[in-house]
Amino acid sequence: MEDNKKDIANETTSNKKDKHSSFPQHGPIAPNGKEILVSLKNVDITFKRGDSQVKAVKNATFDIYKGETFSLVGESGSGKTTIGRAIIRINQCSNGEILYKGKKISGKLDHKTDREVIRNIQMVFQDPAASLNERATVDYIISEGLYNFKLFENEADRVKKVENIIEEVGLLPEHLTRYPHEFSGGQRQRIGLARAIVMEPEFIIADEPISALDVSIRAQVLNLLKKFQKERNITYLFIAHDLSIVRFISDRIGVIYKGDIVEIADAEELFEYPLHPYTRSLISAIPIPDPKLEKNKVLVTYDGSCHDYSVNKPSLVDIGHNHLVFGNEEEILEYKRVRESNIRPKSIIIKDENYQEEPKIEETVEDTNESSILQTPLHDTGNMLYTVVSFFLPIIGLIMWLLFKHFKYYHCYHACKKGAIRGFILYGTIIVLWLICLIIAVIF
Repeated sequence: MEDNKKDIANETTSNKKDKHSSFPQHGPIAPNGKEILVSLKNVDITFKRGDSQVKAVKNATFDIYKGETFSLVGESGSGKTTIGRAIIRINQCSNGEILYKGKKISGKLDHKTDREVIRNIQMVFQDPAASLNERATVDYIISEGLYNFKLFENEADRVKKVENIIEEVGLLPEHLTRYPHEFSGGQRQRIGLARAIVMEPEFIIADEPISALDVSIRAQVLNLLKKFQKERNITYLFIAHDLSIVRFISDRIGVIYKGDIVEIADAEELFEYPLHPYTRSLISAIPIPDPKLEKNKVLVTYDGSCHDYSVNKPSLVDIGHNHLVFGNEEEILEYKRVRESNIRPKSIIIKDENYQEEPKIEETVEDTNESSILQTPLHDTGNMLYTVVSFFLPIIGLIMWLLFKHFKYYHCYHACKKGAIRGFILYGTIIVLWLICLIIAVIF
């Protein structure tokens, strides 16, 4: 009953907003039946003018569906953040248009529409230190949007909203009186997230929100993003360069190279069938949690000059399976052939330790044994404690040794093996010496 009341209240609130909104209640429906919240159509973004003009984004075209996480990945300087800033109207489009719920939001807008865009589209910035006002308290930082858009009934309502959101991101109400410099990087990123969420936006641009954080804190921030998405039906544009993290959080992934969108696909589809050579180079750069395999891994390097676009110009083409690839006619035909043959392009290649030359990079079916090794558990640390326990209790160490080997915890397996062997040698030596002493005592 309580859940039904909450749903009715949420629907009532959204209906009130829609009555005074210049945007429709729902965006256009794509052929696959999903609602399109944000759409980029042939967007070009240039900086400077004349001979020094730089085209940072070229003919970017893609849709972001309601309620999904669309990730944009690529190396530094590829144009990821430029696209995100264009959506929130920091960067201007030199060509094309950006649509929100089917209505154009790029270019000049009237005052009311401009405020609605700010209200409904928020951004979480990469640097949590630079994006927060050092002279303002956390309470004011989070409340600034509430003040600007009058999103509270009275002072008690504002305080309640701020305290609720600060607790939801894992901080305490007493933190509201402090200043940003008093917090760690992870806590400051939570404050930035709270500032965006308290506005109750429909769309959030997360610009590498975890790249400046420790590994242990990254998981907490990612879990927060997923939690808010599930509870509030928020849509994300997640900008990153780490594909291993992107795979965890994304519904769909777009790959960008020097301003060109070179591939778009569902997250698992992209990792199973990375067709564009640049995508394969990004996947090959993902670290393997095994030093021996990582040492012998062959990195796939990408050189844009391998494409000949002098005559046949490239374009982003849907080759089926909700998979779009950038290329000319000949390349698209080859991408289709590879995808329909269900041959998984090989991105991670491990060479033998005694192999002298680098093997050729070919599209082949991944070896089953190699694939099983790459899927070893992430928590296989090989802690020194396993060696110590196995040394003093070699029988228990032997059992642990066999269990770890069975479940492919290779580092832990080697740690137990080393300790158990040394323990058996020690105890064996003691027993042999004791038997020699016993024999000498009996004889003499």
